[in-house]
Amino acid sequence: MVPNWDVTDTELNVLQLLWERGPLTVRQLADVLYPGGRPAQYATVQTLLTRLEDKNCVQSDKTQRPHQYRASVDREGLIGWRLRQTAEKLCGGSLTPLLLHLLQADDYDDAERKELRAHLEQLRKR
Repeated sequence: MVPNWDVTDTELNVLQLLWERGPLTVRQLADVLYPGGRPAQYATVQTLLTRLEDKNCVQSDKTQRPHQYRASVDREGLIGWRLRQTAEKLCGGSLTPLLLHLLQADDYDDAERKELRAHLEQLRKR
């Protein structure tokens, strides 16, 4: 089964917090996303987590009180999925135009260029 990791920007904010901080409760997420928030924001975070669970992006540990939530998709997995979806929509499924655009789009510092060369060299050796 192909995953559906098509997340909204707000859902992505939740995932980023879980990637950076590890498992969190609804309250902890709400306090970061909506400082000084009200119960409505708590409910919003709960809704976002439910949607992310439905998309298999988040898992909850309901053996603890309060429940803890953690990301079940990693950042690299989501990036890869989104790039493949974009390639399907814009490039007939080919990742090459996307990769070439990314390589040409920015100024890279020496360390980044070195890292890119190393990855290309690894691919060449396969």
